[in-house]
Amino acid sequence: WWMHMNRWNGAFDGVGARLEGLGLVGRVVAAFNTNIDAVVKVSGAQLGGLMQGMTAGQLEEGKRLIGAPADVLRGLFKCFCGGIAEEWLIEDPEVVAWISKQFGPAKMQMGGQAGIVANVLALCGVSDVLVHCAALPKAQAQLFLDLDNLRTTDSDGQLTRAYSISRESDGEMIHWILEFDRGDKLVFDGKEFVCPKSNRFIATYDPMNFAMTVDANFDQAAKNLPCDLIFLSGYHLLSQTLADGGSGTAKIDETFTKIASWGGAAQKEGVVAQNGSGAPDGKNPLVHLEFASTSDLVIRRYLLDSTNVFSIGLNERETIDLLELLDPELAKKCSAEPNSANLFAGIQTIMKHTGVKRVQLHMFGLYVTLLAKDAAIKPEDAQGGMALASVVAASKALGGSLDVKEDLLRAAGMSVAQRGLDELERLAKVLGPDFRQAKPGIWLGPAFDVVALPTILVDKPLTLVGVGDTISSLSLVGSMVAI
Repeated sequence: WWMHMNRWNGAFDGVGARLEGLGLVGRVVAAFNTNIDAVVKVSGAQLGGLMQGMTAGQLEEGKRLIGAPADVLRGLFKCFCGGIAEEWLIEDPEVVAWISKQFGPAKMQMGGQAGIVANVLALCGVSDVLVHCAALPKAQAQLFLDLDNLRTTDSDGQLTRAYSISRESDGEMIHWILEFDRGDKLVFDGKEFVCPKSNRFIATYDPMNFAMTVDANFDQAAKNLPCDLIFLSGYHLLSQTLADGGSGTAKIDETFTKIASWGGAAQKEGVVAQNGSGAPDGKNPLVHLEFASTSDLVIRRYLLDSTNVFSIGLNERETIDLLELLDPELAKKCSAEPNSANLFAGIQTIMKHTGVKRVQLHMFGLYVTLLAKDAAIKPEDAQGGMALASVVAASKALGGSLDVKEDLLRAAGMSVAQRGLDELERLAKVLGPDFRQAKPGIWLGPAFDVVALPTILVDKPLTLVGVGDTISSLSLVGSMVAI
């Protein structure tokens, strides 16, 4: 029945077969950040009311940190007016109580890139998904889907179904997700501000993930099992100066040392096998790093300069964050006009600097993937993985969650967005004579290939939490399956 969906130049034709093919992927490890998200819809009127008594000076750009309630409003106002997503860290736990009082009650759902990715990949049929949890009390565990192929370590160090575990001595790590809608309005200081795009502001207080606490039992378990892919995230929560006196950069080194000992050959027939450098290998897992809004400049720079992974994933904001360090003028250009032409220049700059074999940008209406010539992923498979991700991400936005396999293709049949088609045309115009178009959305270049896909957009999404993580993980895992 998925064959009846809107086919953009055939790119969506194989979505159903590719989804079924995910069962060929042997094992995926998702680490490190898993938490509880408290999701609340905030109206412009509510925000404007809370801002009464504030001055314009209090809303001026400053550090993306929360030390007082006014900083919550500053960040929320910035994201509302720009239609952008950012995550700021809460330094004072008393602010958490203020947020709960002002914005509660909230819908509690799975949070953290690792937790979100683990749920979606397990539901999509990856044969074994191992997820790292720094803390796993019952309230956290029961946000995992109740699936046999979704496992983590219990208090005794045994790998078991994540949903059934309760490590009672662990505390609950809760992040506040404050969502707002496109077209909503707020009035401040006699001026009206209109939100240009549905998005969210995240206020996070999470001591265990702030310190990148690694569960020793999980680390030991991951050493003993082969895997195809390690999906990494959570580094954006680090600060260079940690509460225990340690350094964030040392923590990055420590975790990458641990990761180097995880996994081995797990590939099955029909699955691309390669090592971190992108060369076909069959022994080492592919490693992907999902960048997120990283407020600490030392951490952001260190990740940019020293991370040795196969693949990275970014949205518009995260691309601009990295360009602020690599090319400030291009960062300003992308910030002023975050279109596909400017962002393509941005991700090209990031790819050249990092030396990674794959970069994926998920921007509003369009996904763009750059593939090095030795990345061992065919451009057609990359586009097929992106098409699968587009349908599943739209399905999540439509229904608010993905709980059973029948939910995954809920958005099948929806047309790609005109905005995406416009951005694709803009991208095509800047590629130049070095790139030869092999088929719609695929250009072959001398050093790397460009794969693009206009995507399905949901006009009034029930939620945006986890949509980017769903896109990044499924685009990559879907591209690993040859159909």
